[in-house]
Amino acid sequence: MLKPATIRVDNETTSERITRQATALSNRLRVVGEIAFPPSAMKTLRHFTSGEVAQIVGVSDGYLRQLSLDGLGPTPELGTAGRRSYSLKQINELREYLAQARPKEAVKFWPRRRAGEKLQVITVANFKGGSAKTTTSLYLAQGLALQGYRVLAIDLDPQASLSAMFGYQPEFDIASNATLYGAIRYDDERVDMRSVIRNTYFDGIDLVPGNLELMEFEHETPRAMGKRSGPEDLFFRRVASVIEQVEGDYDVVVIDCPPQLGFLTMGALNAATGMLVTIHPQMVDVASMSQFLLMTADLVSVIEEAGAQLNYDFMKFVVTRHDPRDVPEQEIIGLLRDLFGDDVLGAAAWKSTAIANAGLTKQSLFELSKGAVGRSVYDRAMESVNAVNGEVIALMAEVWER
Repeated sequence: MLKPATIRVDNETTSERITRQATALSNRLRVVGEIAFPPSAMKTLRHFTSGEVAQIVGVSDGYLRQLSLDGLGPTPELGTAGRRSYSLKQINELREYLAQARPKEAVKFWPRRRAGEKLQVITVANFKGGSAKTTTSLYLAQGLALQGYRVLAIDLDPQASLSAMFGYQPEFDIASNATLYGAIRYDDERVDMRSVIRNTYFDGIDLVPGNLELMEFEHETPRAMGKRSGPEDLFFRRVASVIEQVEGDYDVVVIDCPPQLGFLTMGALNAATGMLVTIHPQMVDVASMSQFLLMTADLVSVIEEAGAQLNYDFMKFVVTRHDPRDVPEQEIIGLLRDLFGDDVLGAAAWKSTAIANAGLTKQSLFELSKGAVGRSVYDRAMESVNAVNGEVIALMAEVWER
């Protein structure tokens, strides 16, 4: 009879015990995952109702109905009672059609980068756990894709929660050399950036997944720093250099940083054109963020002394997991706005059971219908998410001088 993983094995070292426990948990998670998502299954995105599409694209439902009757634009899927629905791919086809049919509103419908507009690289960072970095990165990437942008999401966190949200179990689905580490490593096994990019079920989003392999970069960089001297070998330039390889394929890159200020995070900070610092409005989190900012300033000064110029187009604080009924949280947000003014986004991402419940099944609210979590809580949560994303989109538009 097999012994449970929690029972101590005789003569077992501490490292062996931890390894046994990790293996037991990983194997159990794999079994659970295969029940929910069989190995042959692929995660898919639902269709959107015509009413949702009208709101997403910015036209009336009646206008969409008339387009369908006239045979213009993509042909929606017809359900019961003649209800029309669209896939995200069809939504993007609709955007492209509307941009051509209504050229004066082309930027509204088809907001992708024009000639002369630089790639937006947005890092989401904070070394405090529970500040909702991954949730912010996920909802930003998916929200941008729904608005028609081409997005590359990069998971730099060895824990790979962002990858899991896109349907990958990091320890089983991500092979060796298939994370960003494979593209930025120092030896002859380095691979091309495009080889580590994966398509996702969410049309418009590609993903560079993560797993524990990313820690190798943290271990190898100190040794490499003593051997290399050319500017192209500087560790903090490596993330930016591989992003440059695929710059023409995307409008926005969203980087989910690890919860520490290591070499990977320094690379992300150097690559960034904009930075979002997530902050949960609790005093212990605010105190931790103070240390985060001081340490970040030290690291940035090291990068600048090495010759890099980190002139961000924007650096904003994003209030996350906020309960608007909590008076102490309101006071803390008031403190942040008093200290940082417009550097704090006006919108806050609310604490929501709808977001939490969706996350239990590795889904976002964009992937669920209102009925799956309750219409009222869904609407409130989506209102806050869309408000945050809308401010980020406005910042990008300002950079692009639109």
